[in-house]
Amino acid sequence: MSRSSTSGGQPGAQRAVDRASVTTEPARAYAELTAGNRRFVGGAPRHPNQDAGHRAAVADGQHPFAVIVGCSDSRLAAEIIFDRGLGDLFVVRTAGHTTGPEVLGSVEYAVTVLGTPLVVVLGHDSCGAVQAARESVATGIAPPGHLPAVVDAVLPSLRRATAEGVDDIDGIVDIHIAQTVETLLGQSPVLADEVARGRCAVVGMSYRLAAGVVRPVTPVPAGAATGDASDDPATTAA
Repeated sequence: MSRSSTSGGQPGAQRAVDRASVTTEPARAYAELTAGNRRFVGGAPRHPNQDAGHRAAVADGQHPFAVIVGCSDSRLAAEIIFDRGLGDLFVVRTAGHTTGPEVLGSVEYAVTVLGTPLVVVLGHDSCGAVQAARESVATGIAPPGHLPAVVDAVLPSLRRATAEGVDDIDGIVDIHIAQTVETLLGQSPVLADEVARGRCAVVGMSYRLAAGVVRPVTPVPAGAATGDASDDPATTAA
C-alpha cells in the first residue's frame, strides 16, 4: 500500500485515502464515496491516489472499495465526481446503466474475486436513455441499429413508473435506478448471497448534472457515516 503523499496533500489525509482503498466494510465504503463527492461539489478535491507512487503501488494488484455501475454519459465520470484515484473504483458503464450478462459478470468478479464491499448503481437527471425509451414508446418508432436493446432494458422501468403514476423524467430516472438495483440482485444469486451475508451492499444513487451532487435513491448501508470518513482520527492512524 502506497504511503507516498499527493502533491500538496497532508500525510495524514493520504494515509486515510490509502486505507480506504482496501476497506471491506460497506458502510465505510459508502462514507468514502459521499465524502469525495462533497469535496468535488465544494470545489476542494484532493485528487487522491493519482500520484506516481500510488500508480506503482497498485500495478501488481487492485483492491477497489466500490463498484460503480453507471450510465455512459460523458458527464458522469465516477473518479472525478467522487474524487478518487487509481485502484479505488471498479467502473462498469453502459447507456442508461442497463444490465446484461457482461455487466453482471463484471460486478460478480469485483465482489467475489476482488472483495469489493459496495456496489453503486449511478444514474443522473435528464438521462438520454430514459428519454429515448419514452420517445420510442410514445411514437411507436424503434431507434436504429442496436439502440433498441437499450430501449428494451429501460421499458420495465417505464411500465413501473406508469403504474406508480410518475410522469416527470427525473422521477422516472429514480425508478429506473431502483429497478436496476433490483435487477442486479434478482439476476445474480452470487451478488444477492454476498449481500445477505453482510459482505456487500448495493445502493442506487442519482447525480445532478448542474450541481454535481450525488444523492441516494435506495436505502444506504446500515451504519453508514454522514461525515468525511477520511477525517476520522481512527482511520488516519498509521
